[in-house]
Amino acid sequence: MNAIIDLPKDNLNKSGKNIPIYKERGQREVFCGLTGIIWLHRKIQDAFFLVVGSRTCAHLVQSAAGVMIFAEPRFATAIIDDRDLAGLADAHEELDRVVKALLARRPDIKMLFLVGSCPSEVIKLDLSRAAQRLNKEFVSKCRILSYSGSGIETTFTQGEDACLASLINDAPKQTNTKDKNLLIVGCLPDVVEDQFKRLFTELGIESVSFFPPKNSQQSIDIHSNTQYLLAQPFLAETARLIEERGAKRIAAPFPFGIEGTTSWLKAAANLWGISPNHFEAVTKGKIERAKKSLARYLPILESKSISFFPDSQLEIPLARFLSRECGMKVLEIGTPYLHKHHLEAELELLPEYARIVEGQDVEKQLDRCRSDKPDIVVCGLGLANPLEAEGITTKWSIELVFSPVHGYEQAADLAELFARPLNRSIRLAA
Repeated sequence: MNAIIDLPKDNLNKSGKNIPIYKERGQREVFCGLTGIIWLHRKIQDAFFLVVGSRTCAHLVQSAAGVMIFAEPRFATAIIDDRDLAGLADAHEELDRVVKALLARRPDIKMLFLVGSCPSEVIKLDLSRAAQRLNKEFVSKCRILSYSGSGIETTFTQGEDACLASLINDAPKQTNTKDKNLLIVGCLPDVVEDQFKRLFTELGIESVSFFPPKNSQQSIDIHSNTQYLLAQPFLAETARLIEERGAKRIAAPFPFGIEGTTSWLKAAANLWGISPNHFEAVTKGKIERAKKSLARYLPILESKSISFFPDSQLEIPLARFLSRECGMKVLEIGTPYLHKHHLEAELELLPEYARIVEGQDVEKQLDRCRSDKPDIVVCGLGLANPLEAEGITTKWSIELVFSPVHGYEQAADLAELFARPLNRSIRLAA
């Protein structure tokens, strides 16, 4: 551990529990925020994402999405070519031309995101100014926003954070006091959103909305009586902007696994005055079914060791789920960025022996991984194949963002995502 710098000794949470968190700075292995388009374009169903970037950006997004050549996806790339990079063409004029052609061809688009990339940032193309200019021209037809999906100093899930932050900035501020409402913040698959909506209704919490909405025309209710629950742990900027408008965050673990989902729902139920008896009546059957489904994966997961490379910012709640509900031994939890305020409830539930590392020096972490010899490693695609070649079983962290993994119904599915590669390794070794 001599390669890691320890934080100051006052690293305590509110309960006084000492949680050592090590910081590491060096070469990183991460995807860029453009990857977030893959789930964002499925969520906001009348929005279009126009990446302003290179051919590499286009290949990345299309490969990750698996779009057939004859499909009409709701994302595309405005290619920055040599003339743009050399300053021989006016990039703003070229962008205006592309946007006009796109909206003429696809009049169904009601919201257009101009998504910045590493190349557009390198040539200092001001997409926020471009969005303002184009908004004036298409004001009655389409809302045009911008955000950065660049991989410069970011991780891939920050693409969602930047996108949702742009939606908050674009929404009109509400000054009138309204009735208390609950806002669930973070992209969730439709099936998971519907499950949570039914659960809140059964609990007696009627005024619930989800952000981002499925339709760009839906208004967003954020005011001084708004209470919000984060569904994803990587939405630091979005949460900050929501709180600037007077909303208050409900502190809770994240809804991964049975324990996390129960605590997440209970935090909202307590605030709405739901009685413990009613809460138990609503959740008991769902918890029992989830435990029964989860049990089939426990024999292969129990006592297995696992290490997380920093990639998605989901690492800490996933480590809590795997250690407490699946009996796995968590050796190292690497995370790109640790928001201690948002993750405080999660940190209290982690095993004391787990090594928590914020940031990355990839070569040093690889050395620790080889020394620890975990049964499975959660990492990005860039590291998975080299580690597999060394005989180390891996799990792609990006699949944990693509897949429905929140809530009771998905607890077993989440466990299966880790059991599957372990089972594969056992079969190959036989």
